[in-house]
Amino acid sequence: MIDITLDNFQADLIDASMARPVLLDIWAEWCGPCKQLGPVLEKLEVEYAGRFTLAKLDADKVPQISQQLSQMFGVRSIPFCVLFSGGQPVDGFVGAIPADQIREFLDKHVPGADELEAAQHEEEAEAALAEGDTEGALEKLQHAVATDPSNDDARFDYVKLLLQQGRVDDAKVAFAPVIAKAPGVRRLDALQRWMKAIDFAAPPTGTAPSLADFDDKIAAAKRDFGARFGRAQLLMASQRWTDAMDELLEILMRDKAWNEDLARKTYIAILEIIEPPKAKVADGQIPPDDPTVATYRRRLSSVVLS
Repeated sequence: MIDITLDNFQADLIDASMARPVLLDIWAEWCGPCKQLGPVLEKLEVEYAGRFTLAKLDADKVPQISQQLSQMFGVRSIPFCVLFSGGQPVDGFVGAIPADQIREFLDKHVPGADELEAAQHEEEAEAALAEGDTEGALEKLQHAVATDPSNDDARFDYVKLLLQQGRVDDAKVAFAPVIAKAPGVRRLDALQRWMKAIDFAAPPTGTAPSLADFDDKIAAAKRDFGARFGRAQLLMASQRWTDAMDELLEILMRDKAWNEDLARKTYIAILEIIEPPKAKVADGQIPPDDPTVATYRRRLSSVVLS
């Protein structure tokens, strides 16, 4: 539990709510219901085991903040609780309501225990990768997906790492639960396009295509976009990302909307795949863009907008 003052309001309430929800209890020493509600909130903070942070603000000592929030929500009495998330006040309740009602309120906004556990596994996976422990990272990501199957970011990282390691069958199994929604989720769509490129490069029957085959076709007809796209798929399958995007740009420079925007959509998919996690920076700072991703984003914009 944290006592909020003018000095720590920004750091311990606004900034802190970017990482996890903060429930602000606005109270006063003379308020009987406030004294009834306080212990209930403290027990719930323990019960929720880190899923939210409880903060308290004395309305008499810090009237500037309490009055502003009261006006914002149209409230004239205390106790008054405001939930902050993502740096903003998002919801609130008034009065010393029962614990069950507070749980209902919290459960609408705070992450579930499985979400927190999955997030922890993701952080551990990132640390393992930084140390070069690929198998450890895969194990942590597998746990994250199993713990919270709805976590598309963890699934993206897991399937991506499997594909990077050449474990295509395992990647397809991990991807199967979300295949139906992939067209509507950009990162999942990117993985699906990558797997299609891998299948194109190594078909179950027939002869696998080669770069030389497509080079000959392109040499004979520079506007053979099917050959250019096939070449880009082979490059994707071998994880030659910038070469693949260069080939797709050749299509876009000649026909921006070719084959229902297939070249542009595939180019965007590659950007999703190769973009590394954002570097952690100090509060208020913007993490730097990856130079390769930034360069190829500019090239796409230049071609599409020309």
